[in-house]
Amino acid sequence: MATINTRRVWLGGLFGGIVWNIWSYIVHGIILAPRYQAVQESGELLKDPRYPFMVLWILLLFLLSWVAAWAYALVRDQLGAGPWTAVRVGFFLGFCAGFPVNFSLAAWSPLSRYLPLWWMIDLWAGAIFATFVAGWSYQEPETPGE
Repeated sequence: MATINTRRVWLGGLFGGIVWNIWSYIVHGIILAPRYQAVQESGELLKDPRYPFMVLWILLLFLLSWVAAWAYALVRDQLGAGPWTAVRVGFFLGFCAGFPVNFSLAAWSPLSRYLPLWWMIDLWAGAIFATFVAGWSYQEPETPGE
């Protein structure tokens, strides 16, 4: 098993987190902003979050990006280095992060299915983007004597 370049994993997690946060802002701050206002006015969503949501959401996306960078670094020996492996890792991580909970929300929540759909797209596509960027920034550790 090859040595993992932990410095590049951290860097990939940072870059991936930046990309995922930008994507998440596009989804929530631009695409869903009018819907949020409407469902908050109707009482289907709280007007104020119970937790410091924005700060925690940003940190969570960086944490998930770091996990994605590690997952890519761990499987690249078996699946091959490159963008296709990063996209596959991101696809599976995004599915796990975004599909189950949003499927249950679409099935059981009184909200329109539009919001859970976009929440799923945010997590699924964000994981793919973050893992792609993390994989792009990853390099094997330098071996002495080369």
